Amino acid sequence: MKTPAVDSASARIDRKIEQLGDWRGKTLARVRELILEADPEIVEEWKWAKATSPGVPVFSHAGIVCTGETYRNAVKLTFAKGASLPDPAGLFNSSLEGNVRRAIDIHEGDKLNEPALKALVRAAVALNLRSKSSSAR
Repeated sequence: MKTPAVDSASARIDRKIEQLGDWRGKTLARVRELILEADPEIVEEWKWAKATSPGVPVFSHAGIVCTGETYRNAVKLTFAKGASLPDPAGLFNSSLEGNVRRAIDIHEGDKLNEPALKALVRAAVALNLRSKSSSAR
């Protein structure tokens, strides 16, 4: 019988939220809930850990959907293919100059448009699935 990994990505994300212990932890916990509600097949990962960085929560489905980084003044959701996603609610407010990624910086006290975030997650998953199926041909 295989025992589950004690240090799973989900457990590391739980710990990160708990360690933050402030509005950033609450915000990361809420966006995580919304991401998982938008697509229950999302896989939680922990990537890019190295000596100088503890790593980053990553949410994937057929490729990276977004990352959930925390900074002193913001929780940043970076969408891997954000430049290719429709954003009618104007959630993207950071990394707008790039050709691929787009990000949402959430600051203390910001009111997040939750239905728009879920729509963005679903659009990112759909794009990943289309990209994956067209590359499989």
